[in-house]
Amino acid sequence: MKYIELTCEKPVSGEQLEILIADLAEVGFESFTEESSHLLAYIPENDYSESMISANTYLSEQEAAGKLTIKLIKEQNWNAVWESNYDPVVIDGKCQVRAPFHPADNSMQFDILIHPKMSFGTAHHETTSQIIGMLLEEKVGGLKVLDMGCGTGVLAILAMLKGAKSALAIDFDEWAYNNCIENVALNNVKNIEVKQGDASSLGGETFDLILANINKNVLLADMHVYAKVLEKGGRIIFSGFYHSDLDEIKAEAKKSNLFYCSHNEKNDWVAALFIKE
Repeated sequence: MKYIELTCEKPVSGEQLEILIADLAEVGFESFTEESSHLLAYIPENDYSESMISANTYLSEQEAAGKLTIKLIKEQNWNAVWESNYDPVVIDGKCQVRAPFHPADNSMQFDILIHPKMSFGTAHHETTSQIIGMLLEEKVGGLKVLDMGCGTGVLAILAMLKGAKSALAIDFDEWAYNNCIENVALNNVKNIEVKQGDASSLGGETFDLILANINKNVLLADMHVYAKVLEKGGRIIFSGFYHSDLDEIKAEAKKSNLFYCSHNEKNDWVAALFIKE
């Protein structure tokens, strides 16, 4: 399959960048790469149209200033390209996230196999590695866990390896849904249910621990739903937003009886822990 590569300057603020990526994803762009000063976005050639640029104010301005480029990427072995650029990730000296073609490290307490393909959650991004680090410190034995916006399913898999009773992994993206199922089988973990959907997929079941690594806009819109299915005394980790967004996340959480405990930060990305009182 041939892909179109869009390259533009990154917006100045993290929130603007987040909105731009969300807008591009909504019209069909499938993957994104953030460089120091530029954003690269990819979409299948057959799904691309010039109206995607003209309909977006920021991209239109970039195009007018000569700062936006559109390039056709020739067909190639994307798996081979991915493998040549993919390295295993080690978090806190306890957990290795690796692809099947990487060797195991017997010194690791947790060794997780991920075939990420185009799904989010390889642990290379700051938000995923941050939640993994926090999850390593959480007592999850016997807990019911929700992995919201699961991507590869790495967080649900780690929770089960740490002794969780069960996990529900949900992602709206069909590719992520199928990839999560594949990774659950690859790691031979049981009691993980995988669903394709969003917050509307949540019903009568409740959870002791929720992991929500999505983006600020979705978190703010769906936080009340997550709070409703979280047991009293339950804990929830939010990530996928910048430090400048933390106060807004705190304020919205408080409306749903979720109270801030702590957070960590990496390259301006934040993962924050809340408890339902």
